[in-house]
Parts: sequence; C-alpha cells; structure tokens
Amino acid sequence: MDSSKQVAVVVLNYKGIDDTVKCIASLSKQTFSGFTIIAMENGSHDGSAERFKELEKKYGDKLTTLYNDKNLGFDGGVNTGIRWALEKGFDYIALFNNDAVADEKWLQTLVTAAERHESGITTGLLLHGDGKTIDSTGDWYSIWGLPFPRNRGDKTGLAPGSEFVMGATGGASLYSAEMLREIGLFDEDFFAYYEDNDISLRAQLAGWKVYYVKAAVAYHNQGSTANRMASGFAVYQTFKNLPLVYIKNVPLGLLIPLGIRFYLAYWLMLGNAIKNGTGIPALKGAGMSILLGLKKIPERWRIQRNKQVSAGYIKNILWSDLPPDQTGLRKLRKKITGK
Repeated sequence: MDSSKQVAVVVLNYKGIDDTVKCIASLSKQTFSGFTIIAMENGSHDGSAERFKELEKKYGDKLTTLYNDKNLGFDGGVNTGIRWALEKGFDYIALFNNDAVADEKWLQTLVTAAERHESGITTGLLLHGDGKTIDSTGDWYSIWGLPFPRNRGDKTGLAPGSEFVMGATGGASLYSAEMLREIGLFDEDFFAYYEDNDISLRAQLAGWKVYYVKAAVAYHNQGSTANRMASGFAVYQTFKNLPLVYIKNVPLGLLIPLGIRFYLAYWLMLGNAIKNGTGIPALKGAGMSILLGLKKIPERWRIQRNKQVSAGYIKNILWSDLPPDQTGLRKLRKKITGK
C-alpha cells in the first residue's frame, strides 16, 4: 500500500455528541497513519460546539471540526466536509456514521483494497453493535427499483468473502477523491436516505467499481440517529427519494421494465402507508418526488450521456428479485402469477 495516501474521515454530528465522542475515540486508534478526522457539527445548537473544542485539544491535529449553521441533512452535512477535504488535496474521503465504532484496522484495510482494486468506492463489513449480526456488506439495487443492504440481519459468520458489489453504504465507506471530482458529491436534494444508492449507481454508470472487503470491520448502533428525528421523517424521505434514484440512474434500456415494477411497488407501498397511519408524510414525500423528479431530468440526461457502461452491465449487477423484506409484494405476486 502507498503509505503516502491521505484520507479525510468525515463524521457527521447532529444532536448526538455522546455517540460522536465514542466514534472519534475509535477512529483515533486506527493503524493507518495518514488520516484526519473531519467532525461536521451540523447545526445541533445543543452545546456540541463546546464538546468539540475539548475533543480538538485532546486529539490535536488528528481532528478538525467544521460547523454548519443549520441542519443540512446527511448529504449537505457530509458534502461540507468532502468539499473541505477535496480543497486540501486528500486522496480519499471516508464517511463514518457517528453512531458507529471502527475496528483499529478498518481504514488501513479499506485503503489497501481501494489501491489494489482501483475501486471508486470501497466498503467493509458493517456489523450491528453487538457484533452478532450484519448491518451491511454493501448495497443492492433490485430490478424492482428498490434498494436494500446486502446480508442485513444475517449472522456474522455468514458474511460473504471480499468481492465487487453494486453499491456501498454511506455509513462506513471510502470514496476516491478522483471519482468524486468526476461524478459529483452527494445529491443534497435527498437530504437523507438512499443518497448512497444514488452515488453508487452514478459511480457504476461512469465506469467506477465498488468493492466490499470483509476484513474492514465496523460496528453500528443502527437507528440511533433516526430516533432523534421528527415523527414521519423516515417515511417522508423514503417516498421522496426512491423515485429520484430511479429517475436519475436507470439506463434507457431498463427504464420501462424496471419502471413498471418500481411504480407498482411504490404505489402499493404508499397505499400500505396510508392504511397504517403514516399516509400524511408518505403523500407529502410522493408529492415532493414529482417536483424534484422534474428538476432531475437535465441531471439524468447528463448522467446517461456520460455513462461508460451498457444497460446490460447495469442489469447484470442488479438484484434479480424483490428485496427480501418485501413479503407483502411477494405474496401479491404469487397470487397473480402463481410464482
């Protein structure tokens, strides 16, 4: 591995400073030496700034804190840190959830794999906090237009070996600075949720690969951040953002067959949200997706015009069935088709 490579590790904090302190402590122990932690204080206004001043004294030049005046969401928050890192000339930018902790070889393993496989995005084995089950080994995008984490809920012993994958979680992955300069940063219209699927697909379309390395281990206290958000937040973001991933990234050759499946699933999910009492945020999200979808058309043209791979390649890296958790859709499909 080229020891001269420099990495910025961006950690986003929004009203979760106690988690962030533990996260930074784990990152400070990394065996890889050429890194700086970029703590992004994302408009918490809860006394976090004072805690960061204490952390900067403790960790010295290993920690730099940047401040946003208001909550810019995951995407706007991390983009502030990414832009700073790109201006400073870092070779890679890692994103790491503040409610996660890293094995001491996490970063070294990711950088080694990225250099060896020339991957634009490199991700690892993200476990749940107790280490017994898997949070993610990368991400899938299905032929139904529905993304989901690989191996979520599987026992840790079932984690697959290192390999190229479709996508990577934004919660614990390494991004090539060269790739980000080429394809752009996270889409801030997403605000939160599914932006990592969007950037993974944009990377794949531009000819960059995504690699999962099993030995890069981290532990995630899943849901800690989401629990601090307003009621209905996740529902709104889901119905707003899922169509944007499809509109921006699905190649022309897959647009109709995948779109038929996607919008069937989407409207059934919307009906289910209404039935279950979350119809208001779901309908608001669906309405906003229409407005943003129109806005994304020029961006879609640009992404598709510059793509370096065929629709056949994208089809081959998609999950060829419904996501495992879509039991309702699976039952409906069986009633209709018998399969």
